[in-house]
Order: sequence, then C-alpha cells, then structure tokens
Amino acid sequence: MTTPGSPAGSPAVPVGRLQGPIGLVGLGLIGGSLALDLQRQGHGVRALVHRPATAERARQRGLAQVVDTDASVLAGCRLVVLALPLDRLLQPPAELVAALPPQAVVTDVGSVKVPVLERWRRLHPRFVASHPMAGTADAGVEAGRADLFRGRPWVATPAVDTEPEALAVVRALAESVGACWLTCAAEAHDRAVALISHLPVLVSAGLLLAAERGAAAAAPTCDLPQLVRLLASSGFADTTRVGGGNPELGVLMARCNREAVAEALVAYRASLDDLERRLLASDWDGLQAELERCRRLRPEFL
Repeated sequence: MTTPGSPAGSPAVPVGRLQGPIGLVGLGLIGGSLALDLQRQGHGVRALVHRPATAERARQRGLAQVVDTDASVLAGCRLVVLALPLDRLLQPPAELVAALPPQAVVTDVGSVKVPVLERWRRLHPRFVASHPMAGTADAGVEAGRADLFRGRPWVATPAVDTEPEALAVVRALAESVGACWLTCAAEAHDRAVALISHLPVLVSAGLLLAAERGAAAAAPTCDLPQLVRLLASSGFADTTRVGGGNPELGVLMARCNREAVAEALVAYRASLDDLERRLLASDWDGLQAELERCRRLRPEFL
C-alpha cells in the first residue's frame, strides 16, 4: 500500500493533467457531488443518465453543462467516471462500453474492486479501478453536494498493466476535489472495506432488528415497542445510520464481496461472544479493560 497523499492544495501531480471535457455516467450521490465540484473548478462536465426524468432534474439542479440519456454524450471526453451501482458496473450496457472514447481514461467509484477490475480491464485499455470513501445516507439525483470528498480517502487498486499516465489522471481527479489519495491491491481493498464499511451496514441493521424484536417480545403489559422509539436518541441514531440506508446498495456490497464480508462477520461475532462472556461472568474489570482498549483504538480509525 502506498503512503496516503495530501488533500488538494499540494497535489503530487499537476492538476493540469485533468483535462476536459469530463464525462460522468450516473448523477447520484457520488456522480452528482463530483459534477458540482468539477464545475466549480471550471471543468466542462457531460453526464449520461438512465431516465429522462433524471436528466431533467439534473439540468434543473445544474449538475452538468450537458445531460443526456444517449451514450453519445460522452464523445470527446478525456476522462469518464462510472458512478454506477455495482450490478451495472459488472454487467455494463453494451452501448455504454461502445460509446467510451478509446483514448479516454475511465475509472469507477464502486466499493468492491476485485470483480470490477477483472471485468473492466478487459473492456477498456485505460481503465483505473478506484473508490472514493465518502458518502451519506442519501441517494438519487437530489443527493449530490459540494465538498463531499474533501479530506476523505480516495483509493485506487491498479493492476500490473494499469497505465501510469491513466493512474496519474485519476489521482489528479481525486486531489482536485480535496480527497486523500492512496493505492493498494484490489484484494486488500475488499478485505479492508468489508471490515470498516460493509460489516457496519449489517451490524447496524442487526441492531435495528434487535431493538424491534426485543421490544416486541416484551410482556404485553409494557408498551416497550413505543417506548424504545421514543427514547432512541443520538447514540442509537449514530450506530444505526448505515443500517437504515439504501437496502439495494447493502445487498450489492454483500453479494459482490461475500467472502470478505463473511470473514468480517465471524470476527465480529467472536468479539460479541467475548463481551457476552465477561457480562455473564460479572467480569467488570475485564469489560472495562476492553472498553478502555476501544477508547484508545477509535481515534486510529477516524
């Protein structure tokens, strides 16, 4: 893994490598946010979207200078960002692949890299697999917002045959929107995001389901289902945010990174089992020691 790069302001490659026009395929949270940041910097942005209604709303929001449902809108683009869901990345429409300019650098923003890299390195000679680690619970054409990527990691997972100049262009894109650049192997990326991105979605969902089922199992004389909803505050909101997000995205992440997510769940279950043993044994010193360890660990992850 490379040492993380700096945010925009001291880029390691000239931002001049980022030449327009820039094409965006998809204007959801990631694509729309990129579009806003790139236009603010003076870049020409062309966007391809799936539905006419999405195109109309994107025009109203000013997400790109040109928005169309016809893949020919990408003609002449020097860089194309595939801001698509994982299923469409892995099974891209033939008309999209055919419309990509041969000399353009093409990158993606998918949260799983091994299958995407294996698929796209055969489809386009200048493909670079990448993943900006930024997001919110919002989705769709209304979700894009400026400065989403500032200070956040943007990781690339180049293959041995990835063109260095193409990689430099994607780095320039990441650093131009304020992201912190790093690279690693695709396999390492997928194992890492399973632990710190995909696992939290399932853990968060499990917490929500436990609260619902635990309350429903209470004695009928106690209106616990209503009470837990009334008492839920910031702590519960923080720990369940990702579990209450887009369910399609959660399933796609789990499906496309199944083995690594399963390994992460085993590790999480072992941690829960250990905490449960300390609880049942009234091992309060041991429990405190573990919580103290967690307090020290958390800043390393944030």
